[in-house]
Amino acid sequence: MSASPSSSAQAAREALAVRLSHLRKDASLSGKDLSARCGWHPAKTTRIQKADAPPSDADIRAWCAACGADDQADDLIATARAVDSMYLEWRRLHKDGMRKVQQNWNTLHKRTRVCRVYVSNVPPGFFQTPAFATALMEQITRFQGTPNDVTEAVAARIARSRFLYEGGHRYVVLLEESVLRFRTADPEAMRGQLRHLLAVMPLASVSLGIIPFTAQRTVWPLEAFYLHDDTVAVVETLTAEIKVTQPRELADYAKAFAGLTEMAVYGDAARDRITAAIDALG
Repeated sequence: MSASPSSSAQAAREALAVRLSHLRKDASLSGKDLSARCGWHPAKTTRIQKADAPPSDADIRAWCAACGADDQADDLIATARAVDSMYLEWRRLHKDGMRKVQQNWNTLHKRTRVCRVYVSNVPPGFFQTPAFATALMEQITRFQGTPNDVTEAVAARIARSRFLYEGGHRYVVLLEESVLRFRTADPEAMRGQLRHLLAVMPLASVSLGIIPFTAQRTVWPLEAFYLHDDTVAVVETLTAEIKVTQPRELADYAKAFAGLTEMAVYGDAARDRITAAIDALG
């Protein structure tokens, strides 16, 4: 995937155009034939196939109907809707600081009933303590060179933890054991963060699993991702936030999460690993 949001979006438009073109060819239709069935000018078909013009939901449904492929319409529509928002650089998102992004995340979590989370780097935001979140966000701000509103952003991030207690929300979280051991903050902040994980484990809204270093891998370590109610997966990379809404890709993330779940330990075994990480801090 390109590092540029605009080029990534264009690549997605082109991929969508190719899929639509393949549907037409599989149906043995010429561009003129498809245009006639859809009731529009052949130039429109050409523009869509060249990715010069984005198809509307209605265009996609008409295209699929003309090709006898109605069963693919919903998947193609989800792809088309995701194109412009699928890949957003952190520097672009954080151009005015991190507070607004954190508030937007809170809005997404508010409407999420079940959030499945896998992380291999740091605890998820709704589990973070103020001290840990401050240390992490200061690092991110320095790295990205974006405006420093860490105090406000931390407050917005910590506010997300209320969903653990309000009811109506369920958080199923998997942490690689390395998350417990990385010195992302100073020892005191790390100790407080790890103790906080022990404190939230008994909550009715929380299922917390730890994937041990020694687990026999059936799914390799992945980038962090958040799966919200099987409707959107938010994937975090070094440079960008990627939102996945295409049903086929969502199914892949759900499949990966299921495999990762089987490798994790829970309850006393998970607590033992957190406690060992605390002890290792001295």
